[in-house]
Amino acid sequence: MTEAFIERGLALGGAIVVGITAFVQLKNDWPAQGLDATVTKILLGLMAVGCVLALLAAVNVLGARS
Repeated sequence: MTEAFIERGLALGGAIVVGITAFVQLKNDWPAQGLDATVTKILLGLMAVGCVLALLAAVNVLGARS
């Protein structure tokens, strides 16, 4: 097992856990009204997009080929 394999595995696991949490929280906060709720929705959406990018990088779709 190489260091890159371990790093990708940790990134994959973290992206899955954080991504699922972000999507669930976004679903739960969706009906909320107000400025605070809107900012929370934007931040959760950006977190979900970041997790998708981290997931793609972990499975070697994005980034350097090795």
